[in-house]
Amino acid sequence: MECSVIWLGESGDISNMSFVGRTGSGHLICMDGPVDDVNPENGGLNLAPRPMETVLAGTGGCAAYDVVLILKRGRHDVRGCEVKLNAVRANIDPKVFTQIHMHFVVTGCGLPKSAVERAISLSHEKFCSASIMLSKTATITTTFDLVSL
Repeated sequence: MECSVIWLGESGDISNMSFVGRTGSGHLICMDGPVDDVNPENGGLNLAPRPMETVLAGTGGCAAYDVVLILKRGRHDVRGCEVKLNAVRANIDPKVFTQIHMHFVVTGCGLPKSAVERAISLSHEKFCSASIMLSKTATITTTFDLVSL
């Protein structure tokens, strides 16, 4: 796997902390910092998600991908999957995630609660590389709601 990240700050604007990442699969990800009126050299223009927000979103995407795939492989009629993530970061550098909570909302026809619970557990314990990696610094908890159609 590979990726490149380019800083877009060569314009000389000290508040430009925008970056574009190009993934190995050829997709672009924009990232930026918040506006910082006190220390403009540390801030950005608030034009895109923060890099750590993209890490959190990627973790949610990884986990949701696993849950849907596991349910589909189990021949369950899954129609939707959303995961809402809340995270707490350390107060001092490096400001790693220390707590992450994932709340899944899984929608389907005739989905057994036990199958959804199992899919989330398998993702969390075996398949989701991102959450397993982040679990080295963060306590990760999960909950879910099942919406039956």
